[in-house]
Amino acid sequence: MKFVIFALCGMLVLRAAAAEVWQPASGHVQIALWPDRTGPDAQPARAPESVVSAEHPVAGRPWHAILNVSQPTLTVYSPKKNSTGAAVLVLPGGGFEVLAIDLEGTEVCEWLTAKGITCVVLKYRVPSEPYDWHCNCRPDNLMIPTRSLEDTQRAMGLVRHHAVEWHIDPHKIGVLGFSAGGFLAAEISTHYQRRLYASIDDADKESARPDFAVLVYPGHLTPDGSKDMVLNPNVPVTSDTPPTFLLQAGSDTVDGVYQSLAYYAGLQKAGVPVEMHLYADGGHAFGLRPTALPITHWPQLVEIWLRTIGVLSGSP
Repeated sequence: MKFVIFALCGMLVLRAAAAEVWQPASGHVQIALWPDRTGPDAQPARAPESVVSAEHPVAGRPWHAILNVSQPTLTVYSPKKNSTGAAVLVLPGGGFEVLAIDLEGTEVCEWLTAKGITCVVLKYRVPSEPYDWHCNCRPDNLMIPTRSLEDTQRAMGLVRHHAVEWHIDPHKIGVLGFSAGGFLAAEISTHYQRRLYASIDDADKESARPDFAVLVYPGHLTPDGSKDMVLNPNVPVTSDTPPTFLLQAGSDTVDGVYQSLAYYAGLQKAGVPVEMHLYADGGHAFGLRPTALPITHWPQLVEIWLRTIGVLSGSP
């Protein structure tokens, strides 16, 4: 198979010359997010969906990303035993240009399902409008609606609509996002009362509010990367914003620790239960892959927090 090299968010990757639509491993349920497969505000795809492989590894292993998603899907990963009834909608990052589907998607499900938590990976539409097509970055001051947020609202409704079928407690459904997906997690935490699209079916009658949110090295939470603690107006925090867990490294040069600091301050001011963990080292886009750095133990911190807020049973 032929490959072409191109730059992606400052990193060299290898892309298969032939288009390849991402598919989950066998044994997992994948459904179309929208009845017409493309969803509201659909735009012609600029290229076929394809899967890319990164040249540079994370924790000694390669990772993969999806380009040009125009037909979003949900993939359900159910616990094999000891289900807790809790569920997490996972939002991979990728700067709204790609989706880091294994590093920040399927590998997350391996962890969650081992803990008895149903994991649902959202393959949301990228690029997401409004978008600067000539830049591998999404403007920080963009205004909703965007297709990625429409997809996330729809996904939350679908998960609740299928709660009985998927053995999920409809009151224990959270969201976990990385980088750009972390911004989406903040968006759905603050934009859930009104759908950004006309209701389609009963799934859209379900609440789109997450019961909890986990944001890992989130981006776009301050206007233009500001360091003055000004929160992006696209995430209007209120007292009804769900309990939130934040994680970021001071050495994150992609989005920067001020993203989490600004959102933490907004949540505190609104009286929202919030827990934040900041580490000196760790950089950006490390996912769950273990290294010698302490920050890679963050999944255990999330498990303790989920017990603290009553999503998981047992003592923290």
